[in-house]
Amino acid sequence: MSNMTHGHQSGHDELHEHPDEDTGHDAHGHSGHSHSHIDVTSQSNQRRLVIALIITAVVFVAEVVGGIISGSLALIGDAGHMLTDTLALGLALVALRLARRAPTSTRTFGFYRAEIMAALTNGAILVLVAAYIVYEAYHRLFEPTEVSGGLMLIIAVIGLIANGAGIAILHGGSRHNLNIRGAFWHMLSDAISSVGVIVAAVIISFTGWNIVDPIVSLGITVMILRGAVSLLWDSSNILLESVPKHVNIDRIADEVKAITGARDMHDIHVWTISSGVYALSAHVLTDDRHLGECQQLVDDIGDMLWEKYSIGHTTLQLECEACEEGQECRLRRGAM
Repeated sequence: MSNMTHGHQSGHDELHEHPDEDTGHDAHGHSGHSHSHIDVTSQSNQRRLVIALIITAVVFVAEVVGGIISGSLALIGDAGHMLTDTLALGLALVALRLARRAPTSTRTFGFYRAEIMAALTNGAILVLVAAYIVYEAYHRLFEPTEVSGGLMLIIAVIGLIANGAGIAILHGGSRHNLNIRGAFWHMLSDAISSVGVIVAAVIISFTGWNIVDPIVSLGITVMILRGAVSLLWDSSNILLESVPKHVNIDRIADEVKAITGARDMHDIHVWTISSGVYALSAHVLTDDRHLGECQQLVDDIGDMLWEKYSIGHTTLQLECEACEEGQECRLRRGAM
């Protein structure tokens, strides 16, 4: 006997059965609670991104004007950094809106992965920004640029205040959403850059040591790269469908075997669809039983996965005979 069951964890624990001739069934369930929570979170993150985008765009204009008036290449360079961040935030906002689109017949998971693609792109942009700073710093170490410290200091302080506000706005969503985390790291790198510019402006104003500017820039680069590598690593793992950090497959198998009616769970696959949206597919070994009893077993396993691991999308194949190695449990490849 083999039954394929497919479910979305439900706040009302309702699954609707669809008979599939005589050999199996598909069970589908959708949660009003979980989906409404996702919608509220998405709207909150969208507001965060809009506010951060406005702040970044205003600071960009201020730094361009200030850089031109003061003749400060450092400010103009930082304005270029802000322009990059403005584009990145805009990309993140577009991706967040795409993720809210309903699934289609060709994109059955919807556009959730647009968020991850944007996060990966943002990480790559951060690496390019860091590379540009290193390039400029190298040249300025040998040919220091004359900088007007006074106006440079004023604009940098304004930029720091604005970036601080943006960081505070994005911080709440950065722990659970890769897209927001990418925007958060962009704003943080801007704030650190502003601190570096302020320090450099003060030193240059009192000592005339223009070489301080490239030295501070190299320190900023280290912080930018730290966030970029973390973002690239996490988004790449999701695109490679790696097991989420909070999930232990062996522990899941043991916990399923403790559920009445389940003898074993194997061929387990767990992956992240988008930030906070997890899916699982597996084979569950059980005794030969009636369809209604199978449904109860599926419900019990789904409830456990949701409550302990926040896995809300499960596909379970029920079997009364164990798979033979290399047959049903083997990943089948299409003709090449």
